[in-house]
Amino acid sequence: MSAVPRATAAHGGDAGGTILLAPTPRAWVEEALCRVPQLLVDHANCEKKAASSALALLFAYPEDRALSLALSRVAREELRHFEQVQRAMDSLGVEFTRQRPGRYAQELRRALRTVEPDRKLDLLLVGALIEARSCERFALLAPHLPPVLGRLYGDLGIAEARHFTLYLDLARNRAPSAWHERLGALATREAELVTTPERALRFHSGPPL
Repeated sequence: MSAVPRATAAHGGDAGGTILLAPTPRAWVEEALCRVPQLLVDHANCEKKAASSALALLFAYPEDRALSLALSRVAREELRHFEQVQRAMDSLGVEFTRQRPGRYAQELRRALRTVEPDRKLDLLLVGALIEARSCERFALLAPHLPPVLGRLYGDLGIAEARHFTLYLDLARNRAPSAWHERLGALATREAELVTTPERALRFHSGPPL
């Protein structure tokens, strides 16, 4: 595992072409495909959280006009994604339920630094990592899902690739000399989380125990 990931555009399920340091384990993909209704519930929750995270950054750094405008657009798009996933759930008879935060999000938040401007950089880099992982998993799942859901996941993967690039560019522009090394540390933690087994199936969870 490389200490510092390459910062290039996300490419489907090939984690080696992204900022990700480890591919999603095959066991997670197999479990997810066996439990699509449960996956959709967590996915819907994730889309709402993604919108909330973009808005939180917008409000935390209102003086950064370029960031605010960019993340305002991201938040709107994430909410549209939530609506699309909700419609897919309705068509399949899957009810939306509230969930507790998963291990992935909790542990990535614990890795954030608390002093500015380090925290701002970490928030942007973690945003990039989450979007890159989502992009990778959409690409892994889409070919094996029913056509309507598969097309939706294919479209969402393209959007997540845009979001990944946006968050990464925001980080690079705001910390040109520090982002790369810090990305290596955060990407290492992210890779540990998605390759360590856990009991609950989540969109960003590790393989099943």
